[in-house]
Amino acid sequence: MATPVSLFRHAAFEISVAQPDGLPPSLAPEIAFAGRSNAGKSSAINTLVGHTRLAFVSKTPGRTQLINVFRMRNGAALIDLPGYGYAQVPESVRRQWRGLLERYLTERPNLVGLVLIMDSRRPFTDLDRQMVNWFAASGRPIHCLLTKSDKLTRQEQAKVLRDTKQVAAEYRSPITVQLFSSLKKTGMDEAEAVIAPWLQDERGETDASQSVTPP
Repeated sequence: MATPVSLFRHAAFEISVAQPDGLPPSLAPEIAFAGRSNAGKSSAINTLVGHTRLAFVSKTPGRTQLINVFRMRNGAALIDLPGYGYAQVPESVRRQWRGLLERYLTERPNLVGLVLIMDSRRPFTDLDRQMVNWFAASGRPIHCLLTKSDKLTRQEQAKVLRDTKQVAAEYRSPITVQLFSSLKKTGMDEAEAVIAPWLQDERGETDASQSVTPP
């Protein structure tokens, strides 16, 4: 079995599409990265794959409106979904984003797991909960990255981790939670250990049936 690092660090940009219908057909597993605008989603992807500019980091929240596909060496894909929740975009655009996200999360057959990016200072907003509600019905795993944890004291980190796990336990879907910092490069090993099994089983074959035991 390839190590988690080798799985992530051979990712390359493949395509950007405006709608799920434009995604390339594939039987290989996909994992989706989703999160509020300015929660640090692109930075988290770049940190995990060891590439500073694989996923575009915009200084303008809400700018990314496309689904970005990054293909790995084994054929599996990382799917970077548009950030949501930015207040300064028209309501029509917000409705379009919600429709796009819901369609992808509920209809994509080879989607094996969701990585939900949440700012550790503001976890589980109403929109974050909506993302979980859309995906939880599938029974597939969700892993929450509490980003920017370097901005919290150790006491604050412990509290937000405990509180977020309590919220996650309310759902029937398998949900795991961890602290993460793209700036300090902390939480990488833990994230890789959780996410990598979604993409590859012990025989080195793609496997969409893997699940994660809730904390």
